[in-house]
Amino acid sequence: MFNVTRKSIQWGQETLTLETGKIARQADGSVIATLGETSVMANVTFAREAKPGQDFFPLTVHYQEKYYAAGKVPGGFFKREGRPSEKETLTSRLIDRPIRPLFVEGFKNEVLIICTVLSHDLVNDPDIVAMIATSAALTISGVPFMGPIGAARVGFSHGAYVLNPEVSDMDNLRMNPEQRLDLVIAGTKDAVMMVESEAYELSEDEMLGAVEFGHKAMQPVIDLIIDFAEEAAKEPFDFQAPDYSALYAKVKSLGEAQMRAAFAIKDKQERVNAISAARDAVKAALGEDELADINLGSAFKKLEASILRGDIINGGPRIDGRDTRTVRPIVSEVGILPRTHGSALFTRGETQGLVITTLGTGDDEQIIDALHGNSRSNFMLHYNFPPYSVGEVGRFGPPGRREIGHGKLAWRALQAVLPAPTDFPYTIRVVSEITESNGSSSMASVCGGSLSMMDAGVPLKAPVAGVAMGLILEDDGKWAVLTDILGDEDHLGDMDFKVAGTDKGITSLQMDIKIAGITPAIMKQALAQAKDGRMHILGEMAKALTAGRQEFSAHAPRIETMQIPTDKIREVIGSGGKVIREIVETSGAKVDINDDGVIKIASANADSIKKAYDMIWSIVAEPEEGKVYTGKVVKLVDFGAFVNFFGKRDGLVHVSQISGKRLNHPNELLKEGQEVKVKLLGFDDRGKVRLGMKMVDQETGEEISPEKAKEDSAEA
Repeated sequence: MFNVTRKSIQWGQETLTLETGKIARQADGSVIATLGETSVMANVTFAREAKPGQDFFPLTVHYQEKYYAAGKVPGGFFKREGRPSEKETLTSRLIDRPIRPLFVEGFKNEVLIICTVLSHDLVNDPDIVAMIATSAALTISGVPFMGPIGAARVGFSHGAYVLNPEVSDMDNLRMNPEQRLDLVIAGTKDAVMMVESEAYELSEDEMLGAVEFGHKAMQPVIDLIIDFAEEAAKEPFDFQAPDYSALYAKVKSLGEAQMRAAFAIKDKQERVNAISAARDAVKAALGEDELADINLGSAFKKLEASILRGDIINGGPRIDGRDTRTVRPIVSEVGILPRTHGSALFTRGETQGLVITTLGTGDDEQIIDALHGNSRSNFMLHYNFPPYSVGEVGRFGPPGRREIGHGKLAWRALQAVLPAPTDFPYTIRVVSEITESNGSSSMASVCGGSLSMMDAGVPLKAPVAGVAMGLILEDDGKWAVLTDILGDEDHLGDMDFKVAGTDKGITSLQMDIKIAGITPAIMKQALAQAKDGRMHILGEMAKALTAGRQEFSAHAPRIETMQIPTDKIREVIGSGGKVIREIVETSGAKVDINDDGVIKIASANADSIKKAYDMIWSIVAEPEEGKVYTGKVVKLVDFGAFVNFFGKRDGLVHVSQISGKRLNHPNELLKEGQEVKVKLLGFDDRGKVRLGMKMVDQETGEEISPEKAKEDSAEA
């Protein structure tokens, strides 16, 4: 009944298996990839015809994690998987980015890819497995895909690269300083197509080495997919790339001069309007059949690319007049919003980010419900890209995949320099509002985020800056690396290469390649040029702020931490939480206590923090023998007085210890509610506290010398 194809290899420490022919047989390509005990099913379907008038490639990738894969029931009220999590969205982008450039040029039929995590062993991350499964499913589906690709995760620990480190090793890079890198790489047999990384100040050579290590490590996977496809692949879909050379020639003859003049305009909006006018002029001169040709958009893009790329590759200036290495003018400002905890406005050319930092308490931490378990994050970075930032009218709503991806890239760039939670017990939320955009708003978010956090008083280990690099690579082998690319250079270029880091090293690298043929020499120059750009940007940022402010905003919470013995936690909380509620209500501060006995006391009012601190200390601290305390008489009995002297701790002052003179009853000198100074004499056999008054000056609280005590006794 089933015609199953199954292939396996030993890959690193695990067995990698590809299987097809048993499940989802109506899909054009269906593969289950298994690494260890993590299994992901990738299903590919594609339309046999493009929609009329379709002038773009409609590729959609969905990666979904099923909680049953890890033997879990979803949290929440509905108890089923809902909207995609951040992890699912980011993994969908990871899969999309390396495969999109490998479809045959001109193919505009709709393609749908759905990856489902079926099993998760909590050791091997499903994202790499999903990328491999997708590559295999595309390769056997018959769709015009110029793959396959392989994928791998690379770690860097104790100076050595590690292939596919375990999930637990990469779960929180900031809390695991021995593991300095989490890099995901994908590529073909000959070329790297995509890199996504989170690093801990790696050098350019170390980062380049990781890329080369990962590309070499994925070669057995590519060979496996080829071997697998030789048995399981379907007949290739009959697709001929459209020949629109005649249409392009006519568009070029009609519009090149006006288009070239438009690209010479330095202001973005003026240039956009001029390019649009040039297109309209060409369309006005075309016939009906030519206007209806779905390749008209491709012809215009080819003309624009030839103008922009040709000028640069031939040594001319870029469209804004810069050379290949110059960064656009930068203006950095901090503290521009009066009520926020920290704010910065970072402007680089026509790209601008308004970045705001908010400090919160432990209650504000993000709770992440994932397949491998629940976790908490005290650092969040959210990126928003409204239509007005590019002068357009468009959809305005919840963040899309691009916004989530750009926000995560900036998060990765900044996480390496954050202080340890034990040193800075705040939850940090950074929001980047992109108010203008013409090239690399994600890197503007990195720069603005660094400044904003320092403005809020976050003691970063070092400021972080980021820069976007581009590439023009021609068929004749000529190439040029561009620093701080514009939107048009990104759109019409061959590489988007974003590098962020400190003056010591790289904290994040993201690379998307649109063509094959990127050599190590090109990557090495791009990294070196990016370092120069990063250092320049850090210098410009330093004109505004170089380190975290010493004082917080008046509107930010203050947090005091204290450590108590774990056996005292129950006493601080009290029965049913009675004691801790009383502390919060009396002091006005927020109090968080964890299982390790670490207590965080938060309030914008310093007096509230002190009051809560003192109340907790009075519960957990032990009184010291020989020390003088101020107490209050709570009860008088024939043999002495009970005094509340330490929190809720009472002790007995025997009648013989009240005064140097003989007393028949304590009420001769004391009354209930009276404040007295007492000395802790010790503890009896039952642990009861023994206090004394006669050896303490009741006015000053100072101890009376034995000689003075004898004199007072004699006088009495």
